[in-house]
This record gives sequence, structure tokens and C-alpha cells, in this order.
Amino acid sequence: MLLGPTLSMGMILALYIAAAVVPALLLMKYIYNKDTVEKEPGYLLKALVIGGVLAALVSIVLETIGTRLLTAGVNSGSPIFVILLAFLVVAAVEEGTKLFFLKRRSWNDPNFSHLFDGVVYSAFVSLGFAAFENIGYIFGYGLGVFFARALLAIPGHLGFSVFMGVFYSRAKQCEIRGDRLGCRVNLVLGYLIAVFLHGFYDSCAMIGTSGANLLFIVFVVVMYFVVYRTIKNASAHDGSLYY
Repeated sequence: MLLGPTLSMGMILALYIAAAVVPALLLMKYIYNKDTVEKEPGYLLKALVIGGVLAALVSIVLETIGTRLLTAGVNSGSPIFVILLAFLVVAAVEEGTKLFFLKRRSWNDPNFSHLFDGVVYSAFVSLGFAAFENIGYIFGYGLGVFFARALLAIPGHLGFSVFMGVFYSRAKQCEIRGDRLGCRVNLVLGYLIAVFLHGFYDSCAMIGTSGANLLFIVFVVVMYFVVYRTIKNASAHDGSLYY
């Protein structure tokens, strides 16, 4: 008598988890397939996904602290608060934790040898982050948020990561060539571009006015197009970091 209800609950749990993680897995496969010169080992990619999960956990703590500090100094009902929250708390923290775990796991790994590797590594960290975050949304709000999350939030995280990954590889190449300043500049640029895109995305989404919603749609369409072209170009022009 207990088997039926237990099985039903198990199926519901599996459905929710699948709805949360499958979009991220599909995008991971897409990026992996674009890495045509030299495939990255599975153990490294799994470690990067775990790094993304850890980044999400650390971000929860840091964003809670950042939100409280911001609330203490800025009226939480004002548009300025929303913009500052989006850029200085959410985007800065999340892209910062992603970069931290990305660099910690992959920077000195001997497999980091080609230009497209940085895009792959950054994407897997970011999609690990997005998948973990998405589990919270699916279980918190139900399957009704599935399409919005699958079509916007998860690809959004991928988009931010692609630009970070391009500059991440350039930074590594600069280090190999002994250009320390170039290395630092590219790391900072990759981070700042990801923060700007993430912050702009979240600002439009959180403000919620008709004008902001229209701007959000335009921004997403343009970003997706540029991200697609960037991935295609980076894959086509992949090469060794040592040449």
C-alpha cells in the first residue's frame, strides 16, 4: 500500500531535479561539442561543475551580507537600490565567486593548453552554478518557472561566462609569455564584462516596468546573438596557448 505513494513522490522529485538540471546539461554538451581541437578530461569538467556549485553556496552568504549592508544605506524601495543590488551585490559577488573557483581549479592544470579551453572551463563553472541555483527556484516556485529559467536564466549565465572565458584564456596566454600586466588586465576585463552583463540583465528583470521589460528583451536577443557568434568564432580559431 505504501509503494504507490512512495514511488509517486520519488517520480515527482526526479521530475523536479531533471527540470532544474537538464537545461544546464544540454548547454554543457553544446560547449563540449564546440571544443573540437582537444577535448577536456571528464574529471576536470566535473570538478569545475562542483566549483560552480561551491560558488553558488558562497554567493548565498556574501549576497545576504551585501544586501543587508546596502539596505542600511539606501532606500530599498528606490530604483537606485535595485540597480546597486543588481550590479554591486548580485553580479559582482556571483561572477567573483565563479572566477575564484574557476581560477583555483583550472589555472595551473596542464590541460589548460588551448584558447577555447577558457571558454569551456568558465562555462562549466557557470552552468554548475546555474543548475544548483535552478534547483532552488524549481523547488521553491514549482515547474511554472521552468521555461523562463531554461530560456533566460541558465543561458544568461552561460552568456556571461563566455566573455569571461575568452579573456581568461588571453590572461593565461599572457602569463605564459611573461606578460604579467597583460595577464592581470585580461582577468580584470573578463570579470568586469561579466559583471556588467549580469548586472544589466538583473537590473532590467528586477525593475519590471514596461520600458525595462522591453529593454530586457532587446538585451537578451542581442546578447544571445553575440554569444553564439563568439562561441562559433572562438571554436573556429582555437589554437595552442604556447604559440
